[in-house]
Amino acid sequence: MSSAVAVYHGRFGRATLYNLNHDMATHAHREGHLTFFVQGLPSAMTVKGRRFALDGGSAVAVNPWEPHDFRAGDPDAGSLFLVLYIKPIWFLETARNAQSGLRFGRTEIDMSDQIRRSVNMVTSLLLEGEETDLFDGYLYELTQKCFDQSWQWTPDVTINQSYVLPFTDFRVRKSMRLMSERLGEDLELDDVARDAGLSRPHFYKLFRKQTGLTPNLFLNTLRMERAIDSLTGTEKSVTDIGFDLGFSSQASFTRFFTSNVGIAPSDYRRVAHLALR
Repeated sequence: MSSAVAVYHGRFGRATLYNLNHDMATHAHREGHLTFFVQGLPSAMTVKGRRFALDGGSAVAVNPWEPHDFRAGDPDAGSLFLVLYIKPIWFLETARNAQSGLRFGRTEIDMSDQIRRSVNMVTSLLLEGEETDLFDGYLYELTQKCFDQSWQWTPDVTINQSYVLPFTDFRVRKSMRLMSERLGEDLELDDVARDAGLSRPHFYKLFRKQTGLTPNLFLNTLRMERAIDSLTGTEKSVTDIGFDLGFSSQASFTRFFTSNVGIAPSDYRRVAHLALR
């Protein structure tokens, strides 16, 4: 059974240690996403239709809103991973170059000696669970090293040219707002399309063109975020959180959360409450 070893929420986003022994469905995050293999058997992630190894030699970087999945290498004991969810605005504010948006140039990250040392440091701090003002600094250093490397061998493209703000069509922005406002209701995407001023086929086509996601994947991302916020910021029961998000039972909510986050919601809450700063 997959489990959370440590979860740390901060201004930067989330830093987690997960022991994973099952696959995860295709999903996305609004944060930049870095996954590092720590111990166990090698695993893999699929990003933009390509499979990338997660092992002692390579990590995986995923851009905000980029669909990806996870394929476990050890279905029995599981493998341990350091997983970071980095808020783009935090990286932008903290970066040495204020024009550097959090968009990686390459998905595969080589585990250089410098990156490996940073991974070991962040992993140790998470396992110790002690308060330290240095944690954000170590996280930023690790993220910056991966970011810089991802552009190191990307020819003919500058960092600034590569970063284009998504969601420029006002109808797509309106549909995203409607989905956020109606989260937890008996939400029909056909109604969202109509209220945004689009036919169903045009809505799906335009939404995917603008975001790289299907409307369903975007809606699942909103549900994940709302669930995590409720688990760490309220005393509501797991059952009530699931009902608030439109799930018919705790079992269906737990299946959704486990498939998209990697672990059960009760396990996430247990560890995150201990590590929450």
